[in-house]
Amino acid sequence: MNDLRIAFLGTPEISAHVLKGLVENGMDVCLVVTKEDKIRSRGNKVEESPVAKMARELDIPCFKPHRINKEHDFLIETKPDLLLTFAYGQILSEEVLSLGRLKPLNLHASLLPKYRGAAPIQYALRNGDKTTGVTLMEMVKEMDAGDIYAQEEIDILPEDNYTSLARRLSDLALSMALKYLPLFAKGELMPRKQDEKLVTFCPTIKKEEEKLLLDQSPKSFVNQVRSLSEEPCGHLLLDSEMLKIYRASVHSEEVLAPVGTILKARKKEILLQVSQGIVNLEELQRPGKKRLSASDFNNGNPIEGKVLE
Repeated sequence: MNDLRIAFLGTPEISAHVLKGLVENGMDVCLVVTKEDKIRSRGNKVEESPVAKMARELDIPCFKPHRINKEHDFLIETKPDLLLTFAYGQILSEEVLSLGRLKPLNLHASLLPKYRGAAPIQYALRNGDKTTGVTLMEMVKEMDAGDIYAQEEIDILPEDNYTSLARRLSDLALSMALKYLPLFAKGELMPRKQDEKLVTFCPTIKKEEEKLLLDQSPKSFVNQVRSLSEEPCGHLLLDSEMLKIYRASVHSEEVLAPVGTILKARKKEILLQVSQGIVNLEELQRPGKKRLSASDFNNGNPIEGKVLE
């Protein structure tokens, strides 16, 4: 596999983990493509993507095109054998997809055809799924619709949130790449079509969807918290101030007060009434403050009886 020249396309931390693992295991990643640097609102500082930082650490040429479908001369000049993407963030044109010697491949963090789109990990948690996995598939112009070459499944643990599940799926994606890319290069992996009748979609989580919903069951509320933690983190409003909720658990199915009421805020419990029961808010953060456990939060934040929105 050392002579298989790979152009790797990715952006977030999970992609950086796979990039590092490929290189450490002897894969020839000849170039990296990632999204443009961001300008942070606080301090106007330029922030590179995790993949860009990893490419610099590994001393691999890194390109950050605004629109790769219009700015891809670097791929034409480099002539990679394989385009491999994992959470890149742009849909590639047929022209770009044709720039490798082999068919282009994508690692997708779901068991396709379930959860085509940008947020498969969040949706699996939000929907309370018991399993998920990674699919190695051919990249085509239509989003996540290509033929499947390999799939592997893992359990979603009760304690998993987005951060922990994403980390576990990136480990799986790396192990699958190391296992299956040599077989693919030798023509020993047989593709299979996706069943279009089973297709579901998971569009990008919008900013407004980070606000936690009170009009749902305790279990659904907890799953929404899990799907957004630790980044970007779901929130409620306390006295018109954003209150981030990093961890919560189901307390009961009782309805004892108006929705949003803090029924109890003592010792290790912060009990919140949602429409179909009660949840315990276990880890919280007020603006400009540290993340705190419920017991620590209760020491300096008297909120019992208040109503969250």
